[in-house]
Amino acid sequence: MCERHDSILPETMFSRRTLLKAGAFAAFTPWSFTHSIAAESTAAANAITPADALQRLMAGNARYAANTPNNRDFMADRAARAKSQFPIAAILSCADSRVAPELAFDQNPGDLFVMRVAGNVMSPHLLASLEYGVKFLGTPLVMVLGHTNCGAVSAAISVLKDKAELPGHLSGLIEAIKPAVVQAKASQPKNLLNSAITENVRLQVADLKQSSPIIDKFYADKKIDIVGAIYDLETGNIALV
Repeated sequence: MCERHDSILPETMFSRRTLLKAGAFAAFTPWSFTHSIAAESTAAANAITPADALQRLMAGNARYAANTPNNRDFMADRAARAKSQFPIAAILSCADSRVAPELAFDQNPGDLFVMRVAGNVMSPHLLASLEYGVKFLGTPLVMVLGHTNCGAVSAAISVLKDKAELPGHLSGLIEAIKPAVVQAKASQPKNLLNSAITENVRLQVADLKQSSPIIDKFYADKKIDIVGAIYDLETGNIALV
């Protein structure tokens, strides 16, 4: 009996490493197995096309700019949101305190998966967050959102034009924005700052469309769209670029 049990044991028990891997995947996956089964019969709230998601954002911004936002009960659906999230868009936004994507697009809590960093530039950690939103949360739209009078882009211009030196880790951040300034300057615009802000958004969008191994595949398969936009601080309007 003992010999028989000894021979069967390795075949019938998971290794500790297998269990740890399974546990890590389960922890990272936003839906439990039970929730996934339920989702098969009920479409997720963000099971919409990228075009529909973009239309919802732009319609919301029109309400915001006109100062006619939807009335909301922020306690409504709070219990449901505690269990799962179904954002319709992932937003890479500047960290500027005057830019608040949830307000600017007049969306409900849980509708937007927002990442913020000065200059709205991509980095490995931010890319990982976008990958999570697309692959695990089912987000159909990715937007890079710049804004007028961006201090980070202005700093990059000063570094290039005046050889300004920045303290701390700011120089590393500015390095990511410099290519946009160089490209904008080559076109000899009347307003270098505005042109560089727009070019920075376009470059981030272009990089995202080629970001492997997840974002580029979802984009190529037309499961998501990736767009860029500029938020006007004075008017509240958001324009696609």
